[in-house]
Amino acid sequence: MPNISRDEVAHLARLARLAVTEEELDMFAGQLDVILQSVARVGEVAADDIPPTSHAVPLTNVFREDLVRPGLTQQQALAGAPAAEEGRFRVPRILGEEA
Repeated sequence: MPNISRDEVAHLARLARLAVTEEELDMFAGQLDVILQSVARVGEVAADDIPPTSHAVPLTNVFREDLVRPGLTQQQALAGAPAAEEGRFRVPRILGEEA
């Protein structure tokens, strides 16, 4: 049966760089003791006929069938471009770079 001491709580607080008061040491010792006892009982609660789970609700993915659809032609893709040249988008040159 776990029983955490005030010294162990103070040590954990130092490791976590937490400033705790004397009253908090007593309070946290009691709380951590309850948590440790609950964790220790986990093996007692699970029955052999209940499989372990990672999620309370089963995860399901919604898939749609992949459909091949025609893409844009080069002419359609460039139709909305502000400028095009030789079948490509024309963009302004960045200053300081050589061509």
